Amino acid sequence: MAIFSVVVVTAAPAGQGAEAGGAFVKIEGREALLRSVELFLNRENIKQIQLVVPADAMEEAKHKYGAHLGFSGVKLVAGGPRWLDQAAAAAKNIAPEATHVILHDAARPAVAFSDIDALLEEAPRHEAVVMTAPIRSTLVEVDEGGNAMAYHLPNSFVQLLTPQSFSKAKFLAMTASGREIHPSEVTLLKGSPLNIRIGGSGDAGLAKVMLHMLPKPKIKPSSGPFEEAQW
Repeated sequence: MAIFSVVVVTAAPAGQGAEAGGAFVKIEGREALLRSVELFLNRENIKQIQLVVPADAMEEAKHKYGAHLGFSGVKLVAGGPRWLDQAAAAAKNIAPEATHVILHDAARPAVAFSDIDALLEEAPRHEAVVMTAPIRSTLVEVDEGGNAMAYHLPNSFVQLLTPQSFSKAKFLAMTASGREIHPSEVTLLKGSPLNIRIGGSGDAGLAKVMLHMLPKPKIKPSSGPFEEAQW
């Protein structure tokens, strides 16, 4: 059975550096990063969760979230300002028994439980699995001056989401090199379009709507009349 270590980073992915604060935006009174971490709790094959924050925000993060994260068994880690810098900081602490690493953007709290289930099922078969969602509108290619050069139909593209899964060897190699792996090495897995990225406080209302639209996880029926009374 695959054993997973989860790394939740607060830095923005490459190309979205101006939107690095989304992880700290509150949605109905709770930060996106806490909601993102909680997506991975109470899953049998997830043995470790790390939350990475910028080094200059570490003391404040300990004060605000330390007790909550400690109670949940989540390790708080200091990292650099960039996406791969933070992934590399967590790579030093990956549990020895882990076979795979899940990398998730803390500014994406609206992830369907069924998408995580699908990722955990697909991950052991591939070196890298990335969640995606369709692009709905036509894309316009522009030159350096912002002039239109070509139209591209949306059915030729998808948008990349997180969570993403990597074999432990692939994750360690990626973080050691400081470079994203080539697209040819990635297996794409279709996810929910409700999985939006929060770029700032203006997105809190939309994120709230998406969270309430997510399908609820199925509740397993009890195997006996006294099971709910057990402690």
